[in-house]
Amino acid sequence: MARRAALLLLLLLALLAGPLLLAVPALGTSGTIVFTTLGRSRYAFDIFALPVAPLATAIPSSAAEVRLTDGASVNYNGQFAPSSDSLLFDRPSLTPDGANLVYVSTAAPAASPRRSWAAVYATHLPSGSTRLLTPPDVADFSPAVSPSGEWTAAASPGPGGWAGEVEDLRTDIYVFRTADGSRRTLLVRDGGWPCWADESTLFFHRRDSHGWYGVYRARVDWASSAATTSVERVTPPGFHAFTPAASPGAPGLVAVATRRPGSDYRHIELIDVSSQNQYIEVTRPVAPRAHHLNPFISRDGARVGYHRCRGTGNGDAPLLLESIKSPAPDAFSLFRIDGSFPSFSHDGKRIAFVGLPGLYVVNSDGSGGRRKIFSGNAFPTAWDWKRKGVIYTSIGPEFSSESTKVDVVAVSLDDDDDDGSHISIKRLTVGGDNNAFPSPSPDGKWVVFRSGRSGHKNLYIMDAEDGEAGGIRQLTEGPWSDTMCNWSPDGEWIAFASDRHAPGSGSFAIYMVHPNGTGLRRVVHSGGAGRTNHPWFSPDSKTLVFTSDYAAVSAEPVSNPHHYQPYGEIFTVNIDGTGIRRLTHSTFEDGTPSWTPYYLKPKDVGETLQASGMCAFQDCHWLNIQQANKTDGLNLNMTMCGRHG
Repeated sequence: MARRAALLLLLLLALLAGPLLLAVPALGTSGTIVFTTLGRSRYAFDIFALPVAPLATAIPSSAAEVRLTDGASVNYNGQFAPSSDSLLFDRPSLTPDGANLVYVSTAAPAASPRRSWAAVYATHLPSGSTRLLTPPDVADFSPAVSPSGEWTAAASPGPGGWAGEVEDLRTDIYVFRTADGSRRTLLVRDGGWPCWADESTLFFHRRDSHGWYGVYRARVDWASSAATTSVERVTPPGFHAFTPAASPGAPGLVAVATRRPGSDYRHIELIDVSSQNQYIEVTRPVAPRAHHLNPFISRDGARVGYHRCRGTGNGDAPLLLESIKSPAPDAFSLFRIDGSFPSFSHDGKRIAFVGLPGLYVVNSDGSGGRRKIFSGNAFPTAWDWKRKGVIYTSIGPEFSSESTKVDVVAVSLDDDDDDGSHISIKRLTVGGDNNAFPSPSPDGKWVVFRSGRSGHKNLYIMDAEDGEAGGIRQLTEGPWSDTMCNWSPDGEWIAFASDRHAPGSGSFAIYMVHPNGTGLRRVVHSGGAGRTNHPWFSPDSKTLVFTSDYAAVSAEPVSNPHHYQPYGEIFTVNIDGTGIRRLTHSTFEDGTPSWTPYYLKPKDVGETLQASGMCAFQDCHWLNIQQANKTDGLNLNMTMCGRHG
């Protein structure tokens, strides 16, 4: 996972996992939790580098590009070690003597909900001792160590914390002593992703009032308590430039990621700030139709590095199921699936999930490959407890209004069906007033679901086999949204997400109610405008797994590919609201978890479960500024001319 303390080692190769097999739950285990991470399964990132010297006079070629990582695992946010012959992962920094590693970790909880756990730490590698450099209940992102090692700069929202931003974080640049975090000083307001060119020069990015990201230079006067003497914009408006990198071994050069007008791809360029800001293309001539992210320059200035998807185009086919380190491996295993809304059949043999569009089923032992059983848009999935091979889902557009035509259906599978010809689909709701999120009762008699038929999204219970025709009753009622419901395995509770505490605000909390409508109570909320969604009961009905912005964000969103929201981690909580535990530590959006009593061994990850499709993802949608909003300033004196692909 991104930005974790476990990434301290200077690894060049990541280990591959073995084949995935289904096992009967061992004594004392609580099964397997499976969830989705938006886009992450398809990234297939590796870290690459090109030599700097030839770039000023010749167009780079693919023959000159060197892959620095293993070509199998997901590797990103690299940095060269001071010797320039070793590689660090996840954008940490080593002090010049190589003794101290400075990095971001989300290992320690914040003091309150919806505060980021991201903080800067320094580990003394010879002794292994670690010290926290960030003040309590403050978040720091994107740290960079000065060439002398004395100072560290970081982007931080300060004491106010994260305010719910999904695009550009409202961060400032702070500097502090690398040794102990002392002399923490606000250096630049409104800035992110700092990097040092020398001991008194910092580059950083900032988004202007027109929406353009630009790279800026700050000069530091240490004689005046780290006050800046000047801040100037290096890149003009009219195109995006962000995530700058500099090196004392390459004076006058700054590497940046850019998004040029007319291009759908992010590329790396060098700016010669000592020569009227000449721009030198780095990656577009090598791989014009691939995204290149987060450049870095070796300390000797000889190489510029970055990460992109390996292979031709945007990469190779991903694993369908990926083992994630569980915080309680003796209790449950944890897997990421390349799909959304996964659920296990109650014999543990099959997994259903959706592709938005498409409804799929795969054997959980990896045999047979994935089967598409419905080609339209479907969400979510839940298996009937009593009738073998019956999956409940809803068909129609997601994230829609109360009156949108969405209906709950039961999909029946034939065990001998290999080509989909023996699949039957029965519509259980009528009227299509956004009927969705079905979850069956464990006795097989009923299905709870949400519907907008009253003008508001509330919960209803209907007959499991005959749908509304067999009987229906309203479970919750009010001018709010009750949704994402899940029936407990013991039959006692229905958990759901609701904004009833602030209708229409976009803030959701998790509630529980008995199937007879009594006992309503709130279980967990991340506070304020927070979002806590997609509850699913544990096999013993005593715990809920869910997704939430409880831990805010862990990285600057622009440093990643597109995400609709840069927050969302997987948590568990006891049904009485105690014992909140964070399961994932990611800079991406984790969501739609489910829980099965069957235990998938995390050491058994195999090639038989490979998903279809290439690593085709998009850059941040909010970088797509309309042509009418563009400003002048596009005469950029390009060293390498040509269209940006």
